[in-house]
Parts: sequence; structure tokens; C-alpha cells
Amino acid sequence: GEIACRVFATARKLGMRSVAVYSEADAKAQHVKMADEAICIGPAPSIESYLKMDKIIAVAKATGAQAIHPGYGFLSENPKFAALCEKNGIVFVGPPAQAMIEMASKSRSKEIMVAAGVPVVPGYYGSEQSLEKLQSEADKIGYPVMLKAVMGGGGKGMRIVRSANEFKEMLEAVKREAMSSFSDDKVLVEKYLEVPRHIELQVFADKHGNCVHLFERDCSVQRRHQKVLEEAPAPNMTPEWRKAMGDSAVAAAKAVNYVGAGTVEFIVDASGGYKAGRTPPYY
Repeated sequence: GEIACRVFATARKLGMRSVAVYSEADAKAQHVKMADEAICIGPAPSIESYLKMDKIIAVAKATGAQAIHPGYGFLSENPKFAALCEKNGIVFVGPPAQAMIEMASKSRSKEIMVAAGVPVVPGYYGSEQSLEKLQSEADKIGYPVMLKAVMGGGGKGMRIVRSANEFKEMLEAVKREAMSSFSDDKVLVEKYLEVPRHIELQVFADKHGNCVHLFERDCSVQRRHQKVLEEAPAPNMTPEWRKAMGDSAVAAAKAVNYVGAGTVEFIVDASGGYKAGRTPPYY
């Protein structure tokens, strides 16, 4: 409920009334106390409460709410819910459904980024998924390569392949994990960067075509592809490098007509070190 608490505090400062939804387990939660009105939408299991789209829409209509802030998790990245809000004349505080759909697929999002002039990691993002085709593309790219589930996230469905001999075994492992976690076993093949840095930028966009970035944070300290530490500003960044990445982040957001707050993640090839006047490759 921390996000809800912050939203309610801001709404109060702006003279807006707020409505909280809660499960039976959260009846005494802080966000329930802070809201001007609170409605219980079901028992503790989220599938019976916080994931019930129809119940949340019904509460919005019954209370006269004009917008729904989804917080994070649950329905915040669910394009069906965003579309349902729009269908019912309710503002979804977040990106439009189409932007979520396009960015959910790594292969589709790569195509959009290339068209927008945003650099992407060299790789294969095509629809042909046979072992022979994927291995052929890996051979062209040059080892090591990274296999990634097209619909992946959270560090799942990823394997490093360091030689052609282990390609088949790693591909089968990625496909199994992808099908288990995302119900889709399609993969993409990317060049694996041996000395990477993970740098991401915060972007904010409105519905009038305006978009800005609020600079970067370095998230290179990771465990099992999950961030452990974030550092801002990122070390060793020159003004030129920061501007280039900022421009790319804004271009990425505009390419999918993004709305609201979002994060554009880049991987930097740091193998060449850091030299004055040089912007290392980033994707």
C-alpha cells in the first residue's frame, strides 16, 4: 500500500478525493485509513480481489472515480485492464494498452526501436524458430551469444551460449523455462557482452506528445540477472554520453506513444574502457 499512500497524499494536496480498494486481509492497512473512501473487493487471495478487473471497475463507477492508479504489480502492466478502463471512460494512470502490448514482446519492441533509430544489441529477432535457423544466426553473430525468451522478464528464460557445441542444450533449456513461465517458447539470439553495464533512464511522457527523461541510474550490480544495487548518477558518464542516452530513451518512449512514468533500460559495452570524448556503445 505504500504507492497508494503516496498517491492519496498527493491527491489531497491537489484537492482531489481518493478511493481505496482492499482485500479482507488489508482492512486495517495504512492506505485504507488514508483514503477518503475505502471499498473491500474480496478475500485475501489476490486472484479473488486485486486481480478482479470487473470489481475494480465497478467500484470506480459506483464512487464516481474518474481515474484508476494501478500502483505496481497486479494489474499495472496488464493491457487488458488498461483497455477496460478506456472502454468504461476511466483514465488509466499509466501507458496505453497498445504500448504495453508492443513492449511486452522483445522481438516486436526491437523492431520498433530500430525503426526509431534507437540502438539495439546485434542479434536475431525473427519469427523462424527452428534449431537450424537459430544456430545459424548465432554462428553469424559470433559466440558468446545470449538466448532470451521473447516474452521473458525477471531474469527468467536466459542462457549464455559460449560455443556451437552447447547451443542445442541451452536452447532446449530456455524454451522449457519460457513455456513454463510465459506460455510462449519463442526465443531471440543476441550478442553477449562480456563487460556489460546496465544503465537505465527514467522517462515521463504526457498525452500531448511531450516526453522528458530524469537522467540515469547504474544497475550493474546484479545477482541472477536481478538488480541488487542502483547508483545515481552513473559513474564515469560524460555529458555527451549522458545526452546521447537521454535522447535515445526519449525516442524509445515516443516510438510506442508511451504515457506516464517509465524506465528505458540500456546495456553498455564497457570492454573498451572509458576515455575522454568517447561514448561507449550502448543498446
